[in-house]
Amino acid sequence: MSSRVKVCVVTGTRAEFGLLTPLMKALQADPTYKLQVLATGMHLSPEFGNTYQQIEAAGFRIDEKVEMLLSADSDTAIVKSAGLGMIGYADALNRLRPDWIVLLGDRFEAFAAAATAYLKKIPIIHLHGGEVTAGATDEGLRHSITKMSTLHFTATEVYRKRVLQLGEPESQVYNVGAIGLDNIQQLTLLNRPDLEHSLGISLSKPVLLVTYHPVTLEHSSSETQMQALLEALPEMAEAQIIFTLPNADADGRVLIRMIQDYVQQAGTNATAFTSLGQLRYLSLMQQSAVVVGNSSSGIIEAPSFRVPTVNIGDRQKGRMAADSVIHCQTDKASIVAAIRQALSPEFKALCVNVDNPYGTGGATEKIMEVLHRQLSSVNLKKEFVDRI
Repeated sequence: MSSRVKVCVVTGTRAEFGLLTPLMKALQADPTYKLQVLATGMHLSPEFGNTYQQIEAAGFRIDEKVEMLLSADSDTAIVKSAGLGMIGYADALNRLRPDWIVLLGDRFEAFAAAATAYLKKIPIIHLHGGEVTAGATDEGLRHSITKMSTLHFTATEVYRKRVLQLGEPESQVYNVGAIGLDNIQQLTLLNRPDLEHSLGISLSKPVLLVTYHPVTLEHSSSETQMQALLEALPEMAEAQIIFTLPNADADGRVLIRMIQDYVQQAGTNATAFTSLGQLRYLSLMQQSAVVVGNSSSGIIEAPSFRVPTVNIGDRQKGRMAADSVIHCQTDKASIVAAIRQALSPEFKALCVNVDNPYGTGGATEKIMEVLHRQLSSVNLKKEFVDRI
């Protein structure tokens, strides 16, 4: 290895970049490391907001861009996008020649990067392994990335044990908590007037922050489930509905069109944003009455604000959740009942003292401490540890 360890962070979505930002800043500031940034996926798509600009605005240099998204959102298009990603990653990593790459989570962009790095004998640092999301293809991709990775940082002790169950050596698996909570600690969040000015809307009504993604392990159900949610929301006439648009998953564009049609008909009571960025998103979450949908942010970050979450359907099924999370079915009646429960004074009072199973922040510091011990030596021939 060279005197500075080259660590390449791969990011394909706005949310993922937001979670990785504290670690990227720490790597950038540490003279031991040379941070490399590879932007791909939704970051490079005008349709999804050209969010590579957010990476640059945050003070990072993008060393490589890998175009991989097709304009379609069928299962076939997602598979082809992953294939294009591997081709692009192969060339990009050949130019960058990193000593390690960093991947977070479970999306197809990360899976394609993991497969490429693994075949190129580049060791992988993986964050958020060991989790379960029974309703999404992310489930299988996440565990596959775990098996291709060398160093693991999980968000809870339960998840650490699950990575160990997959045969990973105990000396390379660490529970550090959810890194997204570091942003809550480190960012100076916008107050309500400043947030209203930034968003260009009034937040005088109770805010329902809605983020709903396709349920990728179910066939042709995303549109039906979204329709039920959109039929439930007018029942909350006293609320301001703010959508963040879905990711580039199978059927994602179908849901985007449905949300845009709903907002157009709803007038001032509903607004949709392609990308809020981490600061505005967390600030809005803090100011919200309820977080609604099936996003991991409602499970992981919202409890730290003591904000209730209505988690709809199976996309996050299996994830550990705080008592502030209400799980409901995908039909209109169940969604309405869950939101009403979340808005009730009794449930709001319960949320005040809730404990977040994902910790209280500080993951970045713990990760950097491990990296200083581990990155100087690499053994790609890791042992499979039977724990039967």
